[in-house]
Parts: sequence; structure tokens; C-alpha cells
Amino acid sequence: MHMSELYNCELFEEILNHSNDGFNVVDPNGLVIYANRMSAQYANTTARDMIGKPITDFYEEAVLLRVLKTQKPVLDEKIHYVNNKKYIVNSYPIIRDGEFIGAYSVFKDIRDIEELNKRVSYLEVHLEINKPEKDILDIIGKQGSLNSIITQAKRTVGSLGGPRHSIISGESGTGKTMLAKLIYNYAKQVGVIDKKAPFIEVNCAQFTNPDIAAVEIFGSEAGAYTGSRQKKGLFEQAHGGILFLDEAHALEQYQNLLLKAIESGTTRRIGGTYEIPADVIIIAASTRDLKTHLLPELYQRLAQYAIHIPSLDERDLDEKKLLFDHFVNKYRLAVEKIHTITYQLCFSDEAKDILIKAKYPRNIRQFRDVINFSIDSAAPLISDIGKTNKITTLVETKHLPFELFEEVNSVEMPKPKYRIDEEVQAKIISLNLEGLGPRKISAKLKEEDIFIAYYQIAYFLKKKTTAKTFDHR
Repeated sequence: MHMSELYNCELFEEILNHSNDGFNVVDPNGLVIYANRMSAQYANTTARDMIGKPITDFYEEAVLLRVLKTQKPVLDEKIHYVNNKKYIVNSYPIIRDGEFIGAYSVFKDIRDIEELNKRVSYLEVHLEINKPEKDILDIIGKQGSLNSIITQAKRTVGSLGGPRHSIISGESGTGKTMLAKLIYNYAKQVGVIDKKAPFIEVNCAQFTNPDIAAVEIFGSEAGAYTGSRQKKGLFEQAHGGILFLDEAHALEQYQNLLLKAIESGTTRRIGGTYEIPADVIIIAASTRDLKTHLLPELYQRLAQYAIHIPSLDERDLDEKKLLFDHFVNKYRLAVEKIHTITYQLCFSDEAKDILIKAKYPRNIRQFRDVINFSIDSAAPLISDIGKTNKITTLVETKHLPFELFEEVNSVEMPKPKYRIDEEVQAKIISLNLEGLGPRKISAKLKEEDIFIAYYQIAYFLKKKTTAKTFDHR
């Protein structure tokens, strides 16, 4: 079939015009013989206007030109065009009866694909950085404030008298779940439970009411209540292993069922009539004082070991530094793993000092999240990395969240004797324009008997910078 006949084929044209890929066909001189609707759309024109004109009028760096020159296919070529368009192109020669009569290209805009890949990379890094910690307790506990707590936790399952139930208390984010899993792993290690024994975790406070929590924990029989079905409870699922009841205070009126299960070693489903064996070690945890929220008998049975985990604020500076180094290194390794680059992370002395000494009401998780946020603020975007195999990021005070500057707790620094009034503001701005940073400005002001902590100066300067940015928008 001659090329003009091919072009006039209505079926051929209809098929290609419904394709999500662009198609171009050119003669040996590079003039467009055919272009489908998607190609014209990419070129911001119409297919009719493309016919008979040089392909370079619409695609300046057309791969077709190389095929016309070499008469050989060009496959999987990535091309950048104006307006941030990027295509992947496959071009082929057209040969009929041994004669070269033109070439055609099949191509698609891959910006969406690349954006998706970038998003996937971002999510991979995010998941890697924020995945549950396995070694935090070792980092801050072996020789520090958790040393005795870890020993006590191991005793709950490793004492000669046999495994005991236990209660773990502490503020949100202090590591109660991690300690429960440490107990579980140690129990497997010393043979108290089987290597394949289950660890069943449930947050009792996640349910809208205690009835739902009870059904989840104890299970139910069909017909026990309207719409109920036979359901195996978490107590049964934990048989031979550990049941971790987080926020156990939310059980409320079903505490008697829990007490009975502990005393008898069996459980009964809601609406059930027979007992089911449940050899389970229970670890109950809460941010509240379970002694005032549980039945006295239940508390007594669970609190054979009562373990309290101190907040991050109660731990010493050395432990916080170890945690800081851990989270920074974790971020670095995640980036290197996902993006296959060498990543160097540096912090200015001021930024590191503020991060370590700040108050963190939500404890370790918040500490980790603030560090990650600060690095994110300083780091380049994925799209800015290019093909480099090594990146260095410097995190400075300007990259830290605002609220930190108001919460820093440093006993080493003198309490400010003056507020930052207009006169002091002028001095700070002037010194900053001379190239001095917050710490040096603080030292200069101190020479004039003006005691303003450097972190307050950093906060003031950052607010001024942000306000100026918004003023120019």
C-alpha cells in the first residue's frame, strides 16, 4: 500500500486518534505525512495544520531526523522540549520493497510517570525514616536512664518463677510499644514462648465504645446481638504468645471479662457458652494511671510488674545527643538507600543545640519528626538532584520550626534580663547586616549588659525574614 493510501485509511486514522500515544509519520525529507490527534495536542496545534510541513516546525529535536539520516530505529529516547514537556520516543524507518520511504515515531509525555516515580521515591524515604524503631531502647537505655527499666522488663518474662503479666505506663511517644516488643522478643529468645508465638497488639482507645473493644478482644458468637457474627477474638489469636493492650483504661465495664480470662486461663466470646483455652501473657499500657482506672483486683493481677518509662525531658543531655545522632543517621541512610547517592548531613552548632534542648511534649516521636522536618527544609527537592551521586545538606537555625525557639530549655544560658524592644531590635538587625549570626549577636549584646539568649535572637530574625517574604508576595 502506498503511503498516501495508508494515510487515507479511515480505520487506521480512527485507531490512532484514540490512542494516548502520539504518532508522527514523515517522508524522506522530513515533511509530515500523518500526525494523530495526541501529537497535535502535544504541539499545541491541529493534525491538519501539521500535514506537509517540516516535523521540526513542531518538534525541534525530533528523533525522526536521526532515523531519516541513519535509516535505523532509535528506541526509548528521552527528549526535553520547551514548556517543560518531556517525552519518551521510539522511532522506526519505513522500508517498502527495499526502498526507504520515510519514518514514524511513537511517543508519550512521561512527566506524569516521572512525577509518580518521584512521589514513590519520596514515600519510600518517608516510610524508611518513620518506620517503627527497633533499636531506640538500646540506644538510650543500655547505659542510661532506661538501664534498670530494660532489666525489669526482661524479668517480667525471664524470671525463674515464670512469666508474669505487666503494666507499662508513660507519656505518649515514650516507647511503651517498643518496650512491649522488647519483652516479646526476649521471651522468644529465652524460650518462654515459641519462636513463632504471636504478638497481638490492640489500642483499646481506638474503638468508638467499649462494646466494640470487647468484641475485638474476646470475639463474638453469631446471634449474640443484632447483626453479630462468629468472630475469633484477639485473646484467642494471642494463645501461646503476648497480648498487648494499649490504652487499657478504655475497657471500662468489660474489665471483669479480662480479670476472669486472666484467672482461668480461658476466654469466652461475647454471647458464647463455652470456654476457649487462652494461655496468654498480657502487657497492659496506658498514658493514664491504671491504678485509678482499673478494678483493684484486675490491677493487682496485671501489675505484677509495673514499669514506668520516663519522658524525653527526664532524660539527660547525653541520651538526647545519642537519639539526635540516631535520627539524623537514619534519615541519611534512607536517602542513600532509596536514591543510591552519598548523602552528607551537617548541622550548625546553633541548630543542633536548639534541637537537642527543645521541649518535646510528645516525646521521642516528636523529636524525630522535628529533626526530619528541619532536614526536609534544608534539603534539595528530588527534582533538583539531577544525576549527581553526592549531596551535602547544611541544616541551620532558619530551617527549624518556629515553635522550637520559644521552647528551648537551656540551663547553661543566662535568663534574659531584657525583652527585644525596638532599640534592641535595631541593634540585632544592624549586627546581622554586618554578617553576625545569633550566637555572636548575643555575645555582642552581652557586652552592653543586654542579655538576650541567642535562640531568641534566631527566632526574631527568622520571623523578620518570613514577614519580609510575605510582604513581597
